[in-house]
Amino acid sequence: MSANEAPAEVPATRRELAVARALDQARTRAENRVELFLDAARELMNTSADFTVQEVVERSGQSLRTFYQYFGGKHELLLALFEEAVLGASVHCEELAAAHVDPLERVHAFCVEYYRLCRPPLPGEPPSGPSPAMVLFAQQLLTSHPKEAAHAFAPIVEVLARLLADADGAGALRPGLDLPRITGVVLQATMFNSFASSISGSTPGEGDDVLWDLLVRGIVADS
Repeated sequence: MSANEAPAEVPATRRELAVARALDQARTRAENRVELFLDAARELMNTSADFTVQEVVERSGQSLRTFYQYFGGKHELLLALFEEAVLGASVHCEELAAAHVDPLERVHAFCVEYYRLCRPPLPGEPPSGPSPAMVLFAQQLLTSHPKEAAHAFAPIVEVLARLLADADGAGALRPGLDLPRITGVVLQATMFNSFASSISGSTPGEGDDVLWDLLVRGIVADS
């Protein structure tokens, strides 16, 4: 074997293969059990967040002991649900934005769709975003557990940050902007306005582009 030639990979022993197989099976069982708990909690969240761990356990068909093998309590369960919801929203919004060629239009598509996902559904409109109970949990998380909130929102922050960076690179944004800060401001404005339409007296979903227009153009007349 020459000095530059990589050594041949040593085959795993039967002992190592047996352990790996057992670990794979244990991981699959754990993933299935966790998913049962999450599914049960999602169903309960559709009506209210005031459910108990025991209700989750009973609906999932598992034991209380098993629940505490995977979650420290109800807060951890809700946090897991919220993280999955944010991740799903980030993937969806990024895919929607990718359908546009212009970098600024990608940002536009992202912001409008994320607003739509965050706001309550209109009468007769099928739910597309989190349940009211999950929205309430998100609000509490932002104020009471900011570090956990920052971690949970990381996927959606990363997507918007990339889109803004692309728009900035294309010269579509004002020079010298603090992009990380702007990313947070845009997301905060989008989320707050999505569930606080009562402040302006508007109907949720009425003119979803209004916020985008304000973010892009501001309120000062061009000089």
